[in-house]
Amino acid sequence: MLPVENFNFPVCLAPMVALSHVALRHLIYEYLPENANTVWPTEMLNSRRLPQQSIGETPETLKHTFDHNLVPQLLANEEVYIKESVLRLESWGAVGIDINMGCPVKKALNHNYGVALMGDINYATKIVDWTVKAAKVPVSVKVRAGLENNKSYLKDFLQSIEAAGASWITLHPRLASEKRRGEADWSLVSEVVSWLKIPVIANGDVQTAEDIDQYFSVSGANAVMIGRALNAKPWLLWQWGRSKGFKDPLGKEICPVTPYEEGREYGISMYRLLDLLEMYFGPVEAVKKFRFHIRMSHMWLDFGHSLISIVGRTQDINVIKKDWLEFFEKPQRMSPKTLLRF
Repeated sequence: MLPVENFNFPVCLAPMVALSHVALRHLIYEYLPENANTVWPTEMLNSRRLPQQSIGETPETLKHTFDHNLVPQLLANEEVYIKESVLRLESWGAVGIDINMGCPVKKALNHNYGVALMGDINYATKIVDWTVKAAKVPVSVKVRAGLENNKSYLKDFLQSIEAAGASWITLHPRLASEKRRGEADWSLVSEVVSWLKIPVIANGDVQTAEDIDQYFSVSGANAVMIGRALNAKPWLLWQWGRSKGFKDPLGKEICPVTPYEEGREYGISMYRLLDLLEMYFGPVEAVKKFRFHIRMSHMWLDFGHSLISIVGRTQDINVIKKDWLEFFEKPQRMSPKTLLRF
């Protein structure tokens, strides 16, 4: 069993489509405290496609030399594809397999993937059982609060997948229909913790280092997972780690704290991300991916909408780099929080 509860740094990146790839992991790793040990995700991987793909060569499965403790997320609902995918991912280096039962997008729902699986306890349990039997590594499941507001059903669902062999659960405490609307119900995580014997990772609406502490306090979770805010502020791990006595990341000394320090660091970190994207994916694909990263992160920056124009008006990566540096020659201010509705 992967001892999530024993990892010395219980804060991690969330699996996000088009975001949690090798370049973002590499960037965040550079902000991880020197002596910290956590788990790392991939983008969502489709079990129907994996058996035909060259794992380690596709954009979603590229790794960097520092990648470790990788727990790839699998979109799956058929035994034969689960078996083949698990075997290939273990050979690739996975230390765990995470089953996606939380994705609320229509495409996943139409094919009985993601959160749609939460509507059928028996079938969801079979999927966990198939994965556990196929795997030599631990299996986790990422879920939402359910399709409906029914805590009794949610308790039965989670206890069933625990009984099927899940080693831990990650909960985003929103209903499927809420998608990104409303607020994540952190108190629900506390109830889930009381229902289960396995570790629980809390996910949803974390934007600051203080949020991490508050989420732990409210939920009693074993770890906290951060999505979009960690894409925008990869130094969150540094901030939180420093407050807990962890060593600074290698090569980094001045942890950004004030709004203007964070604004400056955003410019530095995203420029570094663009370099990493170019290194892993080439200049053309790097520009495409960088645009998406900026679209998903610019809201924290005052006048961040200007960056959409900078990255969107040319295909030339060198021009983007030049314009980016010029924009950040002036002090920029970053807000601690923004509306997570994108």
